[in-house]
Amino acid sequence: MKTHVMKLSDRPFNAIATGTKTIESRLYDAKRQEISIGDEIIFAHAEKPEIQVKARVVGLLRYQTFEDMFTRNSPQKFGGKSVAELLSQISQFYSSSDQKRLGVIGIELVLIV
Repeated sequence: MKTHVMKLSDRPFNAIATGTKTIESRLYDAKRQEISIGDEIIFAHAEKPEIQVKARVVGLLRYQTFEDMFTRNSPQKFGGKSVAELLSQISQFYSSSDQKRLGVIGIELVLIV
């Protein structure tokens, strides 16, 4: 089992901390390829890194694009209300060319109290 650290901006951090967001979506880059079921992730608030929550990885969802992943799973699990809202948010961070080159991953989580 490994422990990983990821930074999140205010809204997604709070959604994970309250348990309303149960899947974190990222590019399937080299760092994310090291994540396995059973690993722990420490999520640090991007603006206040001393504020953290810990979660256990309970599932991994691999897709070619975020659109594929969001349309095949409930948007609420990603902390959103609709696929369109999620795509609008994620496009601020990741380009479609990066998605096609690396693929994407949904990291299913349960909070560790």
